[in-house]
Amino acid sequence: MHQPDSRRPLDARPIDLDHISRLYRTYAKDLDRARERQRTLLAPPTSMKAQLDDIEAEITYLLLREARPETVVEIGTFHGWSTTWILRALRDNGTGHLYSHDIVDHVVREVPDTLSAGRWTFTQGDARENLEKIPDSADFLFIDAAHSASFARWYIRHLFPRLRPGIPVCVHDVFHGRRALPFTEGAVVLRWLAERENPFFTASRAHAPEIHDRLKDVKRSLALGHPVRESRDNPMIFFTLR
Repeated sequence: MHQPDSRRPLDARPIDLDHISRLYRTYAKDLDRARERQRTLLAPPTSMKAQLDDIEAEITYLLLREARPETVVEIGTFHGWSTTWILRALRDNGTGHLYSHDIVDHVVREVPDTLSAGRWTFTQGDARENLEKIPDSADFLFIDAAHSASFARWYIRHLFPRLRPGIPVCVHDVFHGRRALPFTEGAVVLRWLAERENPFFTASRAHAPEIHDRLKDVKRSLALGHPVRESRDNPMIFFTLR
């Protein structure tokens, strides 16, 4: 197994409003097509329960398109809404493999073979008990699992040090309100980022309404304003691992 400090950090642009707005414009046509295909996954008689709102899902897709990762790790799948967005980005890139982990296996019944074939490995079980199955070669990390402080401390102490600096990281359920609730995953991650002066980006309507409205304007200008799913909650944060 490679040691993280033996690998050259990735060169990564800051994840901020200007960068995300540029990605929306760069990949507008592909994103429009991806949105319509994702919309079909929610049509009856599906049982899929979508967790991410449109902006969170789209930013994840756009960061994946730009980063063109070969190895993506997803911790927490539930019914597979985030999984299908990630797999769609990898398919549109024409490269990359997704390794997903969850304690439940709802996702295996929801993800279509057209997206998963040849680019997806699912492991059922607690990621904390399967650390050796999480590739340390990951160059993109998506986390939407247990939202406890103890879970955040686990991945900060045990998972982050295994991964190469410079990779994009997405963490869900941080800003349901103006501030992260105390004693939660979000509070732990935000404190860890602040201690390292590591900036994060969020389009949370509750925490960053101006950024949220700016991105909505960008989407409308690109004819991407019609919602894939109705939601007003977008608490995800995005940052570059340092």
